[in-house]
Amino acid sequence: MTATHFDRVATSYQTLWSDTPAGEMQREAVWRRIDPLFSAGSQILDIGCGTGDDALALQMRGARVTGIDVSPEMIRIARGRGVDASVRRAQDLGTLQGSFDGVLSNFGALNCVENLARLREPLARLTQPGGWLAICLLGRICAWETAWYLLRGDLARATRRWSGEAASSLSRRVFYPTIEGVRRAFAPDFALHSWHGIGLTVPPSYVTGLSTSTIRRLANLDRRLASLPLIRVFSDHRLLLFRKAPPC
Repeated sequence: MTATHFDRVATSYQTLWSDTPAGEMQREAVWRRIDPLFSAGSQILDIGCGTGDDALALQMRGARVTGIDVSPEMIRIARGRGVDASVRRAQDLGTLQGSFDGVLSNFGALNCVENLARLREPLARLTQPGGWLAICLLGRICAWETAWYLLRGDLARATRRWSGEAASSLSRRVFYPTIEGVRRAFAPDFALHSWHGIGLTVPPSYVTGLSTSTIRRLANLDRRLASLPLIRVFSDHRLLLFRKAPPC
């Protein structure tokens, strides 16, 4: 993961993603699932916190949040917004101290980690028994992306996720693990409770030409469809909810 690339988009991150109708609707879909998991007073670790959108939302709910991100510029902005955040790669979780009631990593931060299994041991040490681990990853097959780029004659982009690894404008290597691969990576310390599609009918933010009202209607459709077996695999992101196993 190259911090410089993320530094370059830090000041425009809100415009490029968080404040777009698609970004807002996809984030809202994540929060519908994780809001019941993280209660007031909880100590939460936010991996790949970016400019602090999720950390701020958690803090508004009374949680205490520690954020980490590879990008110094992202961290600078997050701190300026009142987030307790520091520069640290996800791969360096082993150097982090503390004890957390839950862990969140939203919108593909862990897609830049090739070997997720290496995070299992430090996460197990940092997470309280019974604590939740919520990971939102880019999916291997995104129906919107495939259709969008095929219609523009760009086969390479239409199928770039399918092999499980690709390059992007932000990182030379981005990984798209399967659900089973992620489940195995965190077992046996964390058990997969459920997983949900995020952005099945709501498009990625680079899809243009749709009105805000249209995207909101698509978001309502997402509520009904994005967690259904068979079709949820075609979502832009997948939200996996794990629970830390109690001590033996």
